[in-house]
Amino acid sequence: MAYKIIASSCTGCSLCEFECPNAAISMKGDTFVINPKKCTECDGESPVKCDEVCPVPGTCVKA
Repeated sequence: MAYKIIASSCTGCSLCEFECPNAAISMKGDTFVINPKKCTECDGESPVKCDEVCPVPGTCVKA
């Protein structure tokens, strides 16, 4: 199972894109999206990198 970004909460800051160790995050329109085929949930790290750096709590969530 991968993570996803809640588009309505995403500010487009791009912090998550640069922190993702798998390059699973990219810009789509005005928000960022996570490619579920590339997301490894940071191989069990907690918290996952995207959620850890996101300035808006609850934006990067388990899909």
